[in-house]
Amino acid sequence: MSDTIHKTAIVGQQVKLGKNVNIGPYAVINGTVSLGDDVIIGAHCVVEGHTTIGKGCQLFTGAVIGSAPQDRKYQKKDKVSLSIGVNNIFREYVTVNPGTLEGGGETRIGDNNLFMACAHVAHDCQIGNDCVLANYVGLSGHVIIEDRAVIGGLSGVHQHARVGCLSMIGGCSKVNQDVAPFSLVDGNPATLRGLNIVGLKRADIPSLNQRALHSAFKILFNSGLNRTHAVLQVKSELKGVPEIHKLLEFIQLSKRGIS
Repeated sequence: MSDTIHKTAIVGQQVKLGKNVNIGPYAVINGTVSLGDDVIIGAHCVVEGHTTIGKGCQLFTGAVIGSAPQDRKYQKKDKVSLSIGVNNIFREYVTVNPGTLEGGGETRIGDNNLFMACAHVAHDCQIGNDCVLANYVGLSGHVIIEDRAVIGGLSGVHQHARVGCLSMIGGCSKVNQDVAPFSLVDGNPATLRGLNIVGLKRADIPSLNQRALHSAFKILFNSGLNRTHAVLQVKSELKGVPEIHKLLEFIQLSKRGIS
């Protein structure tokens, strides 16, 4: 199978195409764009800027990927980029911006993520693998989303906030602090509701480790201890559990506080 480019599509001279790329009607691909093998670009999509899209990604109708950051400090001369891994799905009218010089110059998206219709990823965001952003989720600039996180529809994430691995954010939530790994948060503002039990089971986390996380959450969030003393107690009582190490490391690096 060879590349299929609709006669109404516009593809710039600098664009690099992998094998079996499919570009639909009225799509515009322009700039120093690189499309990997088997990429599918739907009708009326726009891909521009210094953007790399990995193998097997799909863009549905009207997605706009790589357009200039929505940041007043950004200048057209700035050398900034957007890097997207493999097998990501961008549904209708998703928008993703590249980085800014202030944020390191790059927005980066990993592999196997699903961005549902009208989701937005702002400048300098860093997104891991196997994440789901439901409809109308908005990520502000400099947000970090770790692997296998799920963000419910119509939720907004504040600038510089971090969302930990295997966490779940309920729909319509306002996330203005970091979301701990393995947690379930919900509300306006988003507050901790407990462990993401369903996510842990789906990830095949051993039941023994799940029980250790449950104990750690009690100490960290319900014991009344300050963060330093709670972390010390968890370290002394729950040793040798990888998920506990990940949780404590995330908390200790928090600058915005934990939801």
